[in-house]
Amino acid sequence: MIQNDDAFDVCIDDTFDFLSREYAELFKGSDATAFQHPLWLDSLYRKLATAMAAKPLVVVVRRRAGGALAAVLPLLRVRRGPMRTIEFADLRVSDYLAPVCTVKTFADLLRDEAACRKLRQLLRPFDLLRVPKLLDARMPIETLLGAPHRVSMDTNAYATVLTAPFEQWQINALGKSYQKELAKKWRQIHRKGNLTFSCCNDSSSIREAMETMKKFRGPRFHAQGDGDLLQRPEYFDFYSDVALRGLGSFSRLYAMKMDGNVIATALGLSHRDSLLVIMTGFDIEGYKSQSIGALTFESVARDCIARGDQVLDFTIGDEPYKKQFGGQPTPMSSVTQSGSTAGAIALLALKQAPWIKQAAKRVAELRMSPISTSTWTR
Repeated sequence: MIQNDDAFDVCIDDTFDFLSREYAELFKGSDATAFQHPLWLDSLYRKLATAMAAKPLVVVVRRRAGGALAAVLPLLRVRRGPMRTIEFADLRVSDYLAPVCTVKTFADLLRDEAACRKLRQLLRPFDLLRVPKLLDARMPIETLLGAPHRVSMDTNAYATVLTAPFEQWQINALGKSYQKELAKKWRQIHRKGNLTFSCCNDSSSIREAMETMKKFRGPRFHAQGDGDLLQRPEYFDFYSDVALRGLGSFSRLYAMKMDGNVIATALGLSHRDSLLVIMTGFDIEGYKSQSIGALTFESVARDCIARGDQVLDFTIGDEPYKKQFGGQPTPMSSVTQSGSTAGAIALLALKQAPWIKQAAKRVAELRMSPISTSTWTR
């Protein structure tokens, strides 16, 4: 392997501006995901990190020759009971985690042993370092961090390839029997009144849809763990901020209405000819027999195809509906590293006795940021 010990400078910049022009240019040319978008990370650090008492830990890598921004690792220091943890900027809202750079730049960085050594030094001290929700191994972050090899998670991500026209996608993805079933549901729901489906195009419609989504999700997820994130003010503020500021470019908020009243919503992120669905809400009580969720996803797919999107990404979680819509699974992996004796003991305990994880979530308030959270229960 060819080494290059003077290619990069590494530092911590906890006031890094994710809305800066240089970060926008870096992200645009990078192999990062929608969850490292400038608007997403700006809102996450400003709104969620503060509310969750998480401290920014932004690793900035610049080229020594000229000082151009080469890579960013958006991390956080989070105190979980007695444990000092370092985590990716996630806080339970991001489905895919990745360094913000190109695959080539990442490979060049790995060849700079001095830069890698400096990066690892800057991260200490910590008890546990966690980087879950990794989609692929093109950028082996475990090598950069000097961590053990990544391991498979117990969940997958799902995406369906979109093809035009819409009717062709239906044939490819749904199959004849499911097509017939949904056609029947459409006939049933149209008999109930004037049905419309559209993408919110102003702040007023976005606020209405977000408030309605919150109302629908509250009772539905009340009995599941710590309930629905959208019921917590800081998370509702975060998602609303992303929907509002990303209007017309980064975010899409869909609303299905019956006689002018919102009965279903879906929030997605638009990134490189893909739409990533991150949160939904349905009037299950009023429209359960019409499969309101399935009709919403079919409507979203139709709109995406009309816009020229190539992929509808249902993101993380193994819910059955994703396969019904032609979703193909992508395995997820995670990297975990101990940085102290306490961290090594905790990591060993979690590996040997998974039930301890549930107890630890209560004791150390791990409910704030579990390793995986599906679109449904987020």
